[in-house]
Amino acid sequence: MKTTTCLLFSLFCFPLLAQQHQHHSHERGIHFPDTRDYLTLIVDLHSHSVFSDGSVWPDIRIQEAVRDSLDAFSFTEHLEYQPHAADIPHPDRNRAHDLGEELARPYDLMVIRGAEITRSLPPGHTNAVFIEDANKLIVDDPMEAFLEANRQGGFTFWNHPNWVAQRKDGVAELTPMHRELIDKGLLHGIEVVNDLTISKEALQVALDNDLTIMGTSDVHGLVDWQYHVHEGGHRPVTLVLAEEKNQASLKAALMAGRTVAWFENTLVGKEEHLKAVVEASLSVEDAAYRGPSSVIDITIHNESDCEYILENTSGYSLQSDLGLIELHPNASTTIQVMTLRQLATVDLKFKVLNAVTAPEERLEITLSVKADN
Repeated sequence: MKTTTCLLFSLFCFPLLAQQHQHHSHERGIHFPDTRDYLTLIVDLHSHSVFSDGSVWPDIRIQEAVRDSLDAFSFTEHLEYQPHAADIPHPDRNRAHDLGEELARPYDLMVIRGAEITRSLPPGHTNAVFIEDANKLIVDDPMEAFLEANRQGGFTFWNHPNWVAQRKDGVAELTPMHRELIDKGLLHGIEVVNDLTISKEALQVALDNDLTIMGTSDVHGLVDWQYHVHEGGHRPVTLVLAEEKNQASLKAALMAGRTVAWFENTLVGKEEHLKAVVEASLSVEDAAYRGPSSVIDITIHNESDCEYILENTSGYSLQSDLGLIELHPNASTTIQVMTLRQLATVDLKFKVLNAVTAPEERLEITLSVKADN
């Protein structure tokens, strides 16, 4: 896994102890467990092929999605930007999706019809997914493109609002047009994570305006090269908490904002959804005092691909470290807790340093431990 400490320090100004994290081998497929109430769907709804400005044929995108164990994926080709048109002329902006949908039939992968409305700021670039016909979104008036996407039942989200090509200061900020789109119910989400960037300002915009938090790859080249999968990296994705694995349920969950973005071993989301994912990931496997001592060995299992970094806030001292705990992905970790006297139950309180609920806030969780005396 990539080191998250410097990322969080620089982007969210949180005073973490600088440390390097070892890479841990694991299967390539992205895995997070289902929560108590919902299925956890792994989704990437922003990508490109040669049918706009990407470098690969749609079959490569499908193969990558299958290898990454995605549940849903979307080709969101630029509608107005077609740099390969001289070599691949195609009047039908649905072509990449249609090819990808056919290629994905042997696999358990939903291919969602989408497109990228590609305009100068405002409104900038916006993805529309769950649409019926991308061609009908090619209109002169950008507001009409949003209206058409919504007439088709689309879910729309603002892409890379911190993109320096359109925001030289890199600060995501709503424009009057975006406020109008939100007020009219025409804009539903915002990318807090896009490709290799994460934006605390975009996160605040999402929280302030009840927009769905999105994390996407926006991949143009090869996923493996861009995200160093061979070194333990992963593409950015959105974890969507859905009632069922089908397009209707996925769309309903997105509209309801039940999402968590995963980026460079960092989870970002609204507190209730982030807490559901983290609590589903962690469980106490074993807890036993060392003979008559008041030191208890507690084994915590992490059933996810995230390497959780925990700060002990429980008030109990730890013999196993000086406060920070790393719970390796898909593995069990034992810590030694000094309770001063033997207790029947121990409540361990942690701040999850790589689980972000707001620009300066981290998720807090409690693991209730029943001790074997």
